Amino acid sequence: MAVRRVAAAEALARLPQFGAVLDARSEGEYADDHLPGAANWPSLTDAERATVGTMYRHDSPFAARKLGAVMVARNIAAHLEREVQDKPREWHPLVYCWRGGQRSAALAHVLDSVGFPVSVLEGGYRAFRRAVLSELDALPGRLAFRVLAGRTGSAKSRLLVSLAAAGAQVLDLEALACHRGSVLGPLPGTAQPSQKAFETALWSALAGFDPARPVWAESESRTIGRLRVPEPLLERLRAAPCVVLQMPLDERVRFLCAEYAHFVTDTEAFCERLAALRELRGAAVVERWQADARAGRHADVVRELLTEHYDPVYERSMRRNYTGFATGSVLELADGAPTTLAAAARRLLAPQADPALPAGDGRR
Repeated sequence: MAVRRVAAAEALARLPQFGAVLDARSEGEYADDHLPGAANWPSLTDAERATVGTMYRHDSPFAARKLGAVMVARNIAAHLEREVQDKPREWHPLVYCWRGGQRSAALAHVLDSVGFPVSVLEGGYRAFRRAVLSELDALPGRLAFRVLAGRTGSAKSRLLVSLAAAGAQVLDLEALACHRGSVLGPLPGTAQPSQKAFETALWSALAGFDPARPVWAESESRTIGRLRVPEPLLERLRAAPCVVLQMPLDERVRFLCAEYAHFVTDTEAFCERLAALRELRGAAVVERWQADARAGRHADVVRELLTEHYDPVYERSMRRNYTGFATGSVLELADGAPTTLAAAARRLLAPQADPALPAGDGRR
């Protein structure tokens, strides 16, 4: 049986058909980004790569290769002992490393010798990455987007969740980015992915959509936390029809205090995030907000943040960047309760409610 080499385009199209996708790179390379669903079976760990690399440069390439072979053999043996004993003969893994070179070849050779049908990704992760970037240029143009717009606290992200539950196609960029898209946006205890991993997750989501059905997304800026939204996608979102959510200010304050409850329980973390607004709002204003937060007046701070900072900035940005905002259909929400959002989702998905058509509850 011979190891089959698979080009990146074919591998991407056939990923669900493989019994497993095995990443033979080190744990650090894997953490930075990997193929969707891949398991990490390092041929060399980060520490081992460093050791072999140092020996290669400063001692002897031949000695480095001998040491590397010992490490690779030991690691592959451990992977097989741990993962392969219950696999049937028909199990068909796809194996890759950085360039489709020695690390994936060694793992594939052993699996092939056992008798498994094995494929190796031609060009490795590097070829996959090029294919993802190419697809991110092309995929947005094949999809019809619908954008939820609305001021901060109007439950756009929560409505996306309700739309998905109702059967809509949803692209939740903030969920993929692990960030809520504002100064207060970092999720507690959750790091953002790398830019590469974000783009891989984004490609995976876009590739799974049916072009015959609209895709719902939220109005986002160019960056979500420290991550950049790819330009072709951003352009498509900014040209898409909008539904503009409106919610009373008191309800937006209540909704945000619930959504960001971790800042109520950790006031110093809240004050630390507020410090990022010093340049925009001035030191005196931010220090007053911090004092109010420490005195337990979180709702008052949120209200001022909305009326003095977020609302004006958002309105200007939307009118400048989203062509469908000024003429978008208006959807009034009484509050951000789950029942309210579920009803709004059903309303938006009704056949006559497509925001690409003259619509609904009123016009801006």
